[in-house]
Amino acid sequence: MNEDEREIADLQVEVAALLSDHVYTPLLEDQHVRGILPAPSQAPAVRAVLGDRAESRPARLTAYEVPLRDGEDLRTPHDVVALLRAAHTGTHIYPRSRVSSVMGMDLYLVDPADVTEAPFTTADWAATLLRCLAHPTDPAEGRHGARLRGFLFRDGGLLRLYMDSDEVPGVIGADVRPGGALTAVLAALPSLLDEEYRISKDAIDPHCRYVVDVTDW
Repeated sequence: MNEDEREIADLQVEVAALLSDHVYTPLLEDQHVRGILPAPSQAPAVRAVLGDRAESRPARLTAYEVPLRDGEDLRTPHDVVALLRAAHTGTHIYPRSRVSSVMGMDLYLVDPADVTEAPFTTADWAATLLRCLAHPTDPAEGRHGARLRGFLFRDGGLLRLYMDSDEVPGVIGADVRPGGALTAVLAALPSLLDEEYRISKDAIDPHCRYVVDVTDW
């Protein structure tokens, strides 16, 4: 496997991991992910299969092939999700050359130039944040940084993260607002858990020592 093939394989792994969230949670409206397929012959693409929850009959499923390259660059897993949502929403006319079948399912080859990517939603943001905290890429982050002990979706679009850290005793609540800069939040959280000006008490929450406000990140 050469370097290009390895990059595509790694990206297919990331796309499969991200879209697995939508096996039980709809990707859009009532459509769930019923399969993720690496394109055959090591093609730089991934195929996503959509249908109703728990549906497995090929005739009731639709497959979309999404290219993973954008010129010289690779798309991100979130780009793939955005293209997939856009391709399955509304009316799109596919030329005959872009419609075929595979394993009994209709297969549509998505041309990114013909669809407008759907925006990254707050639900996507929250799910990605929770996944990154629960399963850090670097295992050392889970040992020496801030660890996720729990979470709660709250009124006003807030997400409360229950964190602990080697540097701060006990469980600390951290209120974030889904839709912020994900990388910045992940990098900053460990150092923000004991910033005094962010700290407040929540008299009705017995699950943490105090709460830090991280909604401005």
